Amino acid sequence: MTFDVAAVRARFPALAAGAAHFDGPGGSQTPDVVARAVSDAMVSPIANRGSVTRAEQNAEALVQGARAAMADLLGADRRGIVFGRSMTQLTFDFARTLAKTWSTGDEVVVSKLDHDANVRPWVLAAEGAGATVRWIDFDPDTTELTVAHVVDQLSDRTRLVALTGASNLIGTRPDLSAVADQVHRRGALFYVDGVHLTAHAGIDVSTLGADFFACSPYKFFGPHCGVVAAGVDVLGELRPDKLLPSSDDIPERFELGTLPYELLAGTTAAVDFIADLAGTPGDRRERILASMQAVSQHEDAHRHRIEAALADLHSVTMHSRARKRTPTQLLTFADRSANDAYRFLAELGVNAPAGSFYAYEPARRLGLANGGLRIGLAPYTDDSDVDRLLDGLTKFIG
Repeated sequence: MTFDVAAVRARFPALAAGAAHFDGPGGSQTPDVVARAVSDAMVSPIANRGSVTRAEQNAEALVQGARAAMADLLGADRRGIVFGRSMTQLTFDFARTLAKTWSTGDEVVVSKLDHDANVRPWVLAAEGAGATVRWIDFDPDTTELTVAHVVDQLSDRTRLVALTGASNLIGTRPDLSAVADQVHRRGALFYVDGVHLTAHAGIDVSTLGADFFACSPYKFFGPHCGVVAAGVDVLGELRPDKLLPSSDDIPERFELGTLPYELLAGTTAAVDFIADLAGTPGDRRERILASMQAVSQHEDAHRHRIEAALADLHSVTMHSRARKRTPTQLLTFADRSANDAYRFLAELGVNAPAGSFYAYEPARRLGLANGGLRIGLAPYTDDSDVDRLLDGLTKFIG
């Protein structure tokens, strides 16, 4: 297994502009093959899905190809792959649908570690159904969210638990499989926000025990759209609002209107790109897992270097402290604002944004109303990027 970062970087036209990108948690840069796939789909004959004309066949092939690709990426059943405009939109849709099965006295559990896209849809749906919302806490000193934190909020009335696979703000990775075991013991469903996690780890939805696993292809080199991988049996029990003549098949009953065929083409290309990162043999699923292992090793090596250097800088506080986490670090400064650091670094061609990034609850729990400076590593991060980041932070601190 190899990981040639120079070869990887050569596939990203945006990197030629010269910036060092530490903004991947908000959306990765796009490789050339993904852009070409989107373009090719848009200039090919295309129509509503069908089997008669070439245009219809092209549309059908793009949809089925994307379902198969996402199933391979997530270790999921392709029949449970649902596409939508964004993870947020899909989560709202599933929340409204599931709320039809809740009643007064039922409980819905959300966490203080999550991005608001995996909080607010459930809170609003619970309020509409008369259900009670319970909150999973995390330790602000260690930034750990443990199974015990989850168990404290479960009961026989728990109907759904929504939890992140990895915090987009501080990188904390809860033990999803252990949480799933506790959730399922109560007969509840488990909805995982995998948006941040999927870019940094090999995923196996069945092993994680997620009944729903949501992610966003634009965080792992793809176009702007959303995906939920769900259990086929679970989907079969749900009746979403839909148009009368639209398909009632699974997963089509959850996909409202015509799918964005060109974005699905780009999604397939992004998965294929990931599968080739490590240059290993095997089927696509095997190559994906090998590639993500190589990506994790590459990113962690840079993370360790950055954090060792930051530990020597006075007036810097690192808020990402969990033992198991993604290569994402949140910083604040004793006497300067994170926004000042963001702008200072940008002048040096280093993109590391500041804010709370829609992670409203964890930012508030950490006492960081304005968030912090977020450093996010990606497969295309190299030593020169890290050099520029550390040099820039050193100069900023003075």
